[in-house]
Amino acid sequence: MRCHHLLFATALAVFGPLPATAGDRSDLETAFAAVEPRVIDWRRDIHANPELSNREFRTAEKVAEHLRELDLDEVATGIAHTGVVGTLRGGRPGPVIALRADMDALPVQEQTGLPFASQARGEYLGKEVPVMHACGHDAHVAMLMGAAEVLAQHREQLAGTVKFIFQPAEEGPPAGEEGGAALMIEEGVLEGPAAPEAILGLHVWPEDSGSLVYRSGSFMAAADTLEIVINGRQTHGSSPWLGVDPVYVAGQVISALQGIPGRHLDITRGPAVITIGSIQGGVRGNIIPDTVAMAGTIRTFDLGERERLHERLRTTVNAIAEANGATAEVTITKATSVTGNDPQLLQQMMPTLVWAAGRDRVREGNLITGAEDFSYFQERIPGLFLMLGVGDPDVPREQRPSNHSPMFDVTEDALITGVRTLVGFALDYAGRTGTADDG
Repeated sequence: MRCHHLLFATALAVFGPLPATAGDRSDLETAFAAVEPRVIDWRRDIHANPELSNREFRTAEKVAEHLRELDLDEVATGIAHTGVVGTLRGGRPGPVIALRADMDALPVQEQTGLPFASQARGEYLGKEVPVMHACGHDAHVAMLMGAAEVLAQHREQLAGTVKFIFQPAEEGPPAGEEGGAALMIEEGVLEGPAAPEAILGLHVWPEDSGSLVYRSGSFMAAADTLEIVINGRQTHGSSPWLGVDPVYVAGQVISALQGIPGRHLDITRGPAVITIGSIQGGVRGNIIPDTVAMAGTIRTFDLGERERLHERLRTTVNAIAEANGATAEVTITKATSVTGNDPQLLQQMMPTLVWAAGRDRVREGNLITGAEDFSYFQERIPGLFLMLGVGDPDVPREQRPSNHSPMFDVTEDALITGVRTLVGFALDYAGRTGTADDG
């Protein structure tokens, strides 16, 4: 039996289905039923009106207005440009925890054919582009709005304080700007009297609708951006020996990079990916250019192997360039760290996840080479990051549109499972972790 399955079984055996302080939850079921159609309506409205990173003005206004209507203790706006943070203090003493949803959309032309499909346009890299919630952040916002409503209605049952973090720019801020989780943290979202000690994030994913997928420890990859410039010497394409061909060097570099993960890293510590997604050089087929510029991404799951990959990559690129009489400039920028699940917190909260989704819908998942800036929060405090299945179970998994696809959509009956998970985490955290204070 795998250790993660043991973790699941042990958590249920030790902690039981609900904490002793939870009490009768029939009133919660009534609240969930009442809020579900509102969550769906919010999601459709936000989906039809997507906004790019650091430009989530309408979304932020909608969120802030809703939180104020709930009579929260505090609603702060303009954090990290367009972020919104609501604070709810419970009726009983206890710890501070945070629930997070990201708000931004992507420069993608929607092709779902939905009646509320996006027709929005925005500006990206100086160009007008179509905009779509192709990663499901519309669902994230709607679910957290629903959770805030349910928790506000049941604040007397809440031990401690909840911070509702609506984050901009998870997909990355525009060029030349700061943003996302890093900027929210820099501006103090994890500090002050209501500093959270744990955080939960959900992400919709094309798994079976209503399922919760977890992985103890590393779950999503660390991401680094990669830029390589090969400097050669321009000459006529008919006489390559009179110059130094950076296109030829770039071809060797691209091939050699693929050998690094499989031949120079300890793959038992986790997989690694190096991808070159862009290569630019030259203007004519019969002119060898001076330079070639390449751009790509690096994904890893282990801090030590991440550093070794960077070192090996630089050595490899420079050696190939030198062997061909060229020079190289390698720039690696760390974007996000590994996103995962704190093993102890996951074990403690597992019964709550089962309560939220059902025993047969909570399961261990595979490593995901995608990345998430939720990792910035987890560098400061323990956290859980879970995938909420929103895929049609009647469609084979490999045929379901992936996140960032122009065809990406969610099964809306899964959204209430997300609301239940957020609410359950907030209500159960103190009892699960032994941090409740009843005075």
